[in-house]
Amino acid sequence: MFLSVFDMFKVGIGPSSSHTMGPMVAAARFLDALRASPFEFHGLRASLHGSLAFTGVGHATDRATVLGLAGFMPDTYDDAKADAAMAEIVQSKNVSPDGLGPLAFDPKNDLKFDFGPNLPGHANGMILMATDAQGDVTFQETYYSIGGGFVMTAAELAEGKDTDEGDPVPYPFKSAAEMLEMANIAGKSIAEMKRANEIARGCTESLRTGTARIWQVMSDCIDRGMARDGILPGGLNVRRRAKGIHDALIAERGMNLTAPHTINDWMSVYAMAVNEENAAGGQVVTAPTNGAAGVVPATIRYYLDHVPNASESKVEEFLLTAAAIGGLVKFNASISGAEAGCQAEVGSAAAMAAAGLCAVLGGTVEQVENAAEIALEHHLGMTCDPVKGLVQVPCIERNGLGAIKAVSAASLALRGDGQHLVPLDACIETMRQTGVDMSEKYKETSLGGLAVNIPNC
Repeated sequence: MFLSVFDMFKVGIGPSSSHTMGPMVAAARFLDALRASPFEFHGLRASLHGSLAFTGVGHATDRATVLGLAGFMPDTYDDAKADAAMAEIVQSKNVSPDGLGPLAFDPKNDLKFDFGPNLPGHANGMILMATDAQGDVTFQETYYSIGGGFVMTAAELAEGKDTDEGDPVPYPFKSAAEMLEMANIAGKSIAEMKRANEIARGCTESLRTGTARIWQVMSDCIDRGMARDGILPGGLNVRRRAKGIHDALIAERGMNLTAPHTINDWMSVYAMAVNEENAAGGQVVTAPTNGAAGVVPATIRYYLDHVPNASESKVEEFLLTAAAIGGLVKFNASISGAEAGCQAEVGSAAAMAAAGLCAVLGGTVEQVENAAEIALEHHLGMTCDPVKGLVQVPCIERNGLGAIKAVSAASLALRGDGQHLVPLDACIETMRQTGVDMSEKYKETSLGGLAVNIPNC
């Protein structure tokens, strides 16, 4: 099993990797299919199903789908150009993607929210259709946004999770047990095995520059979030808090009476800054999702700014270790809130961050696995119940607490020798089973939990 660090950490836009980035990516794949078709098309239609329908407006799924059909992509997204394009599409009732010419598409009538039963493959389903001059559908494809910006067609999903068809890698572990065994036999760290796998699929230079860019985007996002205030969009009137908290923390520096637990506020403010940017539709990195995008960068910033002798040269090791753990969770369970609740998003992010921090602090492979397990175990059962379908409440603060748990988990693991009762594999399987048993109203539909007990205005 191989999942690249650049699959786990993707530059994109808020507020949701599965509800915003995924539909945009699906639309781009659909356009490619149309370009490869011998037929001529005159119009487009789209229908959103399951969680994409129930929380789609709050997650800007409709806007992302329209812009995706117009040719926009998450990693090159320009907000000003997108606003201009949306205005033109609404007025002209056409989209004009490269290589296909003008295609009739009226967002008001050609984009449907289907609140009926989910499509059979996944809670995040969408159907994209192309029509002829008479308006008859002549080509269509079903896509599933399976979390973290990953998209699969219905056929790909039916083939199974392990669809990797690239060159073989030297350390193809599919479980934590295999990962530990390979590491001990080879005498390598998790990051070293992951690096060897990445190099087998690419090159050393692209890995170095790629991970550097990932951290730069993460770090810039933290800085932007700590510099901006105001009200987040969506109608809940949630105030940005990161700037105020950060300003207060700066003012308190050097005071002898500062309580030791203030370090938790630093971790929280880094994470909250990212998720406030995400909620505002800003540029973020999936880690492994947008809803959980603050945990990993907050933990890295905590390491760099607050841990003695920390070195930015170790950020790549952190990201590679975290990606290895995230890949295990995705392959054996889920990173999708619509599939398994927030345990699959913030829980996975905390496990990834704990593993990365433990690694750069000198932990053994057994301690790193233990750190990931501790962090994930104490998110088990966490529901995804965003108020008004927005990635704001409880999501923003939840990332702060996820970062605190990640640091605590890494510290606890480093205090031990790596031997522990609950293996990471058992914890991941427990998360999967819990997700299967969890009521659909707690899986990013905003039909239960805080979403129905907090006024939406």
